[in-house]
Amino acid sequence: MIAYFIIGCEIAFWVFVAAGLSVRYLLGMKRLGVTLLMATPIIDLLLLVATVMDLQRGATASMVHGIAAIYIGVSIAYGHQMIAWADRYFLFWFKDGESPRSRKAYGSEYASKERSGWFRHLAAYIIGTAFLLGMTWWIGDATRTEAFMNIVRVWGIVLVIDFVISFSYTLWPRKVPAKKVK
Repeated sequence: MIAYFIIGCEIAFWVFVAAGLSVRYLLGMKRLGVTLLMATPIIDLLLLVATVMDLQRGATASMVHGIAAIYIGVSIAYGHQMIAWADRYFLFWFKDGESPRSRKAYGSEYASKERSGWFRHLAAYIIGTAFLLGMTWWIGDATRTEAFMNIVRVWGIVLVIDFVISFSYTLWPRKVPAKKVK
């Protein structure tokens, strides 16, 4: 049941983003648009409450419960960036804005973006792990919440791999492709 709620929260997040941008740009109601966009953290709060309630009722923590914490961490760390991305594309598609793909980064600029992305990933990891550890403490039964520690370990490995890849661009920057000569 909680898996469906997580899927519903993800859908609701994008519905609120689309509604907020539509109201903001297509209907010209900026305040209502911003209000709809600002409502997206409420979805995270509902997801957290539903997850804790499910565990409180005696459910054994599973990967699905852990995904809820990951979702919350990612949503908090990347939420503003995801909304800004959607905003740029919305302007491009519906308001003849500048193409979001018109400019690619190379060299030190690209390396800086990759490092920034890793730090954002680190923030998501810290937030998600804090929720996992908090739920583990709240439940107070290590055997029922063992899945959470497995998630922390696997996510930690993914974070290390992301670090190696992201910071490798500092040493070996992405080069501007050579232009094709006809």
